Amino acid sequence: MARFRDKKIGVLLGGLSSEREVSLRSGANCLQALRRLGYEAVGVDVGRDVACRLRESQVDVAFLALHGRYGEDGTVQGLLEMLAVPYTGSGVLASALAMHKVACKKVCRQSGVPTPDWIDYRRGDDVEAIARRCGAGIGLPVIVKPVQEGSSVGVAKVTVPEELPGVLREAADCFGSIMIERFVPGKEITVGVVEGADGVISLPILELVPKNEFYDYEAKYTHGMTEFIIPARLESATYAAAGEYACLAFQAVGCRGYARVDFMVDEEGVPQFTEVNTLPGMTDLSDLPAQARHAGISYDELVEMILDTAALDADFLGGPSAET
Repeated sequence: MARFRDKKIGVLLGGLSSEREVSLRSGANCLQALRRLGYEAVGVDVGRDVACRLRESQVDVAFLALHGRYGEDGTVQGLLEMLAVPYTGSGVLASALAMHKVACKKVCRQSGVPTPDWIDYRRGDDVEAIARRCGAGIGLPVIVKPVQEGSSVGVAKVTVPEELPGVLREAADCFGSIMIERFVPGKEITVGVVEGADGVISLPILELVPKNEFYDYEAKYTHGMTEFIIPARLESATYAAAGEYACLAFQAVGCRGYARVDFMVDEEGVPQFTEVNTLPGMTDLSDLPAQARHAGISYDELVEMILDTAALDADFLGGPSAET
């Protein structure tokens, strides 16, 4: 632990995505924790001038508290590789892959992780034809998701066939590429995964019981809108399978350090993978800190564990090091 005790830590927060407000909350919490732990830490609000701000701040290590596009999708990670500044979370490729829901599902399915069937839709496609494919293929209800957004931004559940074309057009106008995923009725769970000296392990599994129809943005970030049950109320075999599938997805995508893997448990008790979050939220209501607490890891300890995994892709691929 404490590999970077004598280094200046820059907490990257805010950013340009639709999840900016959540990132500001995550980053503020992480910054306070690092200072409580005795680190020299500064906040860096990420904008188009982030490279200049990093140089001006003279940070040695980047603690990423960003969410969504331009922060969780490999773009900032690529910049930090160019600047040779070690950073927390997954590298460039894994970040980009996890952020693209369709590509991520393909990789995980090919690696043996069950995931609900889906159909792609892009702005300009024949929306009526896509709606017919849904009816004949994956059926209704479905979950309509932007391919590259997080925190359930832009997610909608469609149960009536007549509503689907309008929902798809609206979503595509806002987000471009859309994924239409078969709705899985059942328990919604999330599994924290951390990487340490003992390899990749899963944290206690959290069950999410939202007051809304599903775990949408409001349910995620509004106090009292979701009941959190830990450990999740699952049969022992299902619980074990969820932990195994989470670690398998983590490794298949190539994640590093830590992540959170989300599932819906179907009526047969099979965890159905929905997505990997390579920079999970660190707010007061976020899932990963709650899972860590149940494992006996305090918020500050979790932050230091995450910091301790900071690295560059170049460290593993033989490229220029941070000292070059």
